[in-house]
Amino acid sequence: MSQQTSNVIQLDIVGMSCASCVARVEKALSAVEGVRSASVNLADDSAGVEVDSRFSHTDDLIAAVKKSGYSAILHSDESDPTDSDDAHPRKWSLGTVVLLFSVILTLPFLVQMAGMLWGAGWEMPIWLQLSLAIPVQFVAGARFYRGAWGALRNGAGNMDTLVVLGTSAAFGLSVGQLALTDGTPHLYFEASATVITLVLLGKWMEGRARNATAAAIRALTRLRPTMATVLRNGQEKRVSIGQIFQGDVVVIRPGEQMPVDGEVVLGHSSADESMLTGESMPVIKEPGENVIGGSVNGAGLIHVKTTRIGANSTLSQIIDLVKNAQMKKAPVQKLVDRVAAIFVPVVVLIAVVTFIGWYLYNGDFSVATITAVSVLVIACPCALGLATPTAIMVGTGVAARAGILVKDVDALEIAHRVDTVVLDKTGTLTEGNPRVTEIVSMNGKDADLLAVAAAAQQGSEHPLALAILKEAESRSIAVGSPDDFQSLAGQGLHATVSGHSVFIGNRALMKEKSIDTSILESEAVTFEDEGKTVMWIAVEGNLAGVIAVGDTVKPDAEAFIAALHRQGKRVVMLTGDNRRTAQVVAKMLRIDDVVAEVLPEHKAQKIEALQREGRVVAMVGDGVNDAPAMATADLSVAMGAGTDVAMATAKITLMRSNPVLILDAMTLSERTFKKIRQNLFWAFIYNTVGIPLAALGLLNPIVAGAAMAMSSVSVVTNSLLLRRQRLVVGHQRFVK
Repeated sequence: MSQQTSNVIQLDIVGMSCASCVARVEKALSAVEGVRSASVNLADDSAGVEVDSRFSHTDDLIAAVKKSGYSAILHSDESDPTDSDDAHPRKWSLGTVVLLFSVILTLPFLVQMAGMLWGAGWEMPIWLQLSLAIPVQFVAGARFYRGAWGALRNGAGNMDTLVVLGTSAAFGLSVGQLALTDGTPHLYFEASATVITLVLLGKWMEGRARNATAAAIRALTRLRPTMATVLRNGQEKRVSIGQIFQGDVVVIRPGEQMPVDGEVVLGHSSADESMLTGESMPVIKEPGENVIGGSVNGAGLIHVKTTRIGANSTLSQIIDLVKNAQMKKAPVQKLVDRVAAIFVPVVVLIAVVTFIGWYLYNGDFSVATITAVSVLVIACPCALGLATPTAIMVGTGVAARAGILVKDVDALEIAHRVDTVVLDKTGTLTEGNPRVTEIVSMNGKDADLLAVAAAAQQGSEHPLALAILKEAESRSIAVGSPDDFQSLAGQGLHATVSGHSVFIGNRALMKEKSIDTSILESEAVTFEDEGKTVMWIAVEGNLAGVIAVGDTVKPDAEAFIAALHRQGKRVVMLTGDNRRTAQVVAKMLRIDDVVAEVLPEHKAQKIEALQREGRVVAMVGDGVNDAPAMATADLSVAMGAGTDVAMATAKITLMRSNPVLILDAMTLSERTFKKIRQNLFWAFIYNTVGIPLAALGLLNPIVAGAAMAMSSVSVVTNSLLLRRQRLVVGHQRFVK
């Protein structure tokens, strides 16, 4: 029975305040029929819901979120949810106004407290304190009451619950003192007002910091132009991007953004692809070259035939990859989710025990209440909820800007633990742009042999086939089409050309078909000893000749291998090419181990053998024949010029075919998870130390509120430091 496919629906969630909220929204979404899994991200207030392919009841998802005490809308690329403190643009301006309102009304309390510290003994009239405290408590603090009420209706608690309980207790104690105490009562309006203001300030600062974590997504989204010039009936017409169809010819003037993916059909220019690939140098674009939508045209006017539009465009796929990676949870987050689920009830219990303990200790109701308030307001589940996703968002964003696309969080976690790197040869260590260097035919008619080989491989996208086709074109040889074509994985191909059976491939194929190769063996060995790949060609069961193809090693390959060795990693070349050619390249690059002449399924077996040795293996490749090995490896990396199959299989895709980016990916992996560990350490330590100090009466509510407000800000700010991460740039930095 075939496995049912699934889709992912993205939602923007409104009203979450901490990790407890995340757990509740996930639980609500997961309970909807047809939902396979739900992942909620506090860092950008989003949810990714994996549903069955036939699922169409998005209203049920929104209703489930609403029932859990929050609200949700379907995500739209046109309105970026990360542009605000609370994940929605309109709340950004409202949040700023409310904060300023709260600050203005709280300032007199701060002046009063400063006067007391300096011995001035000045105190505002009771009626003025009450008049200032009421709007702060119930107008500025309304968002906390709404959040707490939503949680309470669902029998749960969140950060809003702690703030409401704490400030309401301080406010209520003050009102009670006014009503029941004769003379001059001791009031705590300054505590409740200041805590609310500080928490609002913390949320505002946190929102600005969280906004910065999504900078990479916003930058990529802004690369999408909205209009383009299209040739229709020989006339230029300005249309919106949505009106462009595959096959349309788009006119792109100097300095304009490429509106679509396509192929240059007229004109010469260059393109700045740095935002997409991390490549700082302009890339020459001439007829036959491909352009990427979102890159910037240079000084020339070009006509581009559209090949990919909408969700299939390279830019859309990059944005989706980055978003999906940022939405997924690192394994360590499971521990945080379990802690968050019981965090608020445990804090409330500690506050109750603190109140009872202090009341029994000194019989002072006010002191017991204020100490319990300190416990409630210092506890911060926000920091726990933000520790992992903010680091992931920044890390994947930095990677995207460098031309490294991370498909899921597991790849980031594994990359820095890799101890064995397995590399394909062609297209990974070599340029992947081979050219024909020698042709040896049995009858001396080299042009005829080349014509047969080119016809047999017409339509193939394999680098060796392209080399033969280019050579035939350069010699102006007319190339026909095969009557049929069959790819023989790991060996070569079989085709029928002009009614003749043609086999092209390696020695193993010739041996399997009982074709004698001895007469040209010495020439073939000579070519292989020079590092060239030899293709044997047989027509109607008889050897017709050999064609040697040479490829050049990538400029940074040797230094890249040396850098891996300095890090203590084992390097293995795994290729279907012949052993002599592979060993020449391996010797040149000083690679530890060479496995050559292997079929695709045997590549996967080699990966499994390394894993049985206890090694953490990364497989780097670019071809269809690499896909099985990439799927087997702990970490799979596809080179940017690779096939769609390899890129779909890979957990990390390099937008440039430069192996040095693998070092960058490993470095980012290490630094990202270092930030996660730092964030979680400080979040746990903060609560582990702060709550007992508050329970012992060593922190007053104002200090506790300030500490709580700053804890989540510090976690997000620490994650943002990843943006300063310097990656490998050029040859100079990693050869030292």
